[in-house]
Amino acid sequence: MAASWPGAGAGTPVSQDAEERGPLRAAFAGLTTRGRSFLAAGVASAACAYVLGQPDLLRVGALLYLLPVIAVLTLYRTRGRVTATRWLEPTRVPAGQECRVYLRMENTTRTPSGVLMLQDRVPYVLGPRPRFVLDRIEPGGRREVSYRVRSQLRGVYPLGPLQLRLADPFGMVELTRSFRAHDTMTVLPAIEPLPQVRLGGGARGAGAGRRQALALAGEDDLIPRAYRHGDDVRRVHWRSTAHRGALMVRREESPHQARCTVLLDTRRAGYVLGGTSAPFERTVSAAASVISHLAQQNYEVTLLTDTGAQLPPPGGGGDAMELAARLMDFLAVVDHSDEPGFERALAAPRGADPELLLAFLGSVDAGSAALLGRMRQRSTGGVALVAAGQLDPAIENERLAALRRAGWIALAQHPGVPLASLWEQAAGELSSTGGGRA
Repeated sequence: MAASWPGAGAGTPVSQDAEERGPLRAAFAGLTTRGRSFLAAGVASAACAYVLGQPDLLRVGALLYLLPVIAVLTLYRTRGRVTATRWLEPTRVPAGQECRVYLRMENTTRTPSGVLMLQDRVPYVLGPRPRFVLDRIEPGGRREVSYRVRSQLRGVYPLGPLQLRLADPFGMVELTRSFRAHDTMTVLPAIEPLPQVRLGGGARGAGAGRRQALALAGEDDLIPRAYRHGDDVRRVHWRSTAHRGALMVRREESPHQARCTVLLDTRRAGYVLGGTSAPFERTVSAAASVISHLAQQNYEVTLLTDTGAQLPPPGGGGDAMELAARLMDFLAVVDHSDEPGFERALAAPRGADPELLLAFLGSVDAGSAALLGRMRQRSTGGVALVAAGQLDPAIENERLAALRRAGWIALAQHPGVPLASLWEQAAGELSSTGGGRA
């Protein structure tokens, strides 16, 4: 069944009308204590009527016996005709934010349903399992309920399958049905908004490098072309027009999209401790915040890990926001690697043009700092945010100094320090050094 919510797209079907039904005897297993008592009372009344020769008592026994049987048959027929649809808004949420889940139940039979009890399966990290009780649904009718889920941990979480329990109005039978379909909710890393600051060196937004080149070269170095019908008269190049005796216009400036590579350190050896405030989670969250910020500035961002994995792969491209969404989905499930260093990241193919390099690192020893220094030489600027608060402060300061000697602008990312302040500090140092150390 495919249904659509008011003002929304089509939902995900939780069940189908043609779902295979179980044997009828399984339905009789759903008799409650009251239903079994009625059956026993009916059999006892019938036996007494036979022994005592009372036909009226036999009719009473037949009524007591048939009432739970009729309830079982009615619910058994109904259980295969109640369908459900689940809808998530939104399906991708940052950590700590809520997602609302909608459930729609529909009765496709010509008879009203009994009381419905719903329970949707959700991982314990999202909270307790939601439960609902719905009154009888008229033929062709529908009911809608919703609940909210929230997770402080990034990841991909399944929602469902839905469990449906039907009960008759007399409370004599309860039948349970588990639907098969489920949905997934993607919890992205927590995103921290960053200030609009200019990154030094080659880190400019789309078109900035081209505009700076024009400003340095001067207007006389432009190569004009002949005027065409429909050209904006404001683009007329009067000096060339006077020189050639024909109307000439300036050529359109070709847009230039700034490029940036984000290096994410996932080495297990680079991090200690765990939990939602663990250094690795703070590092992933910082990388996600910067990627989201740069995508809004129309940067072409490539994510590179210590394993050599790149997203998008070399030669791939596309819209900046679409690529950022793919990177966020990757960061939602990224985990530790067993790599000892950054050899694979250094060997990974990169573009021929120099670009800005932003590294989000764990604890880095002297050997890894030397490898990172070789990576830094192939970029216009390099900023490294290092997860601090893991080791002795003297050791961490020495490792930061090793990264600075290797050409990086290295900043310590301590717990509780806003990423926005580190971002402003990094932009200031990039600008003061002309894009970083050579």
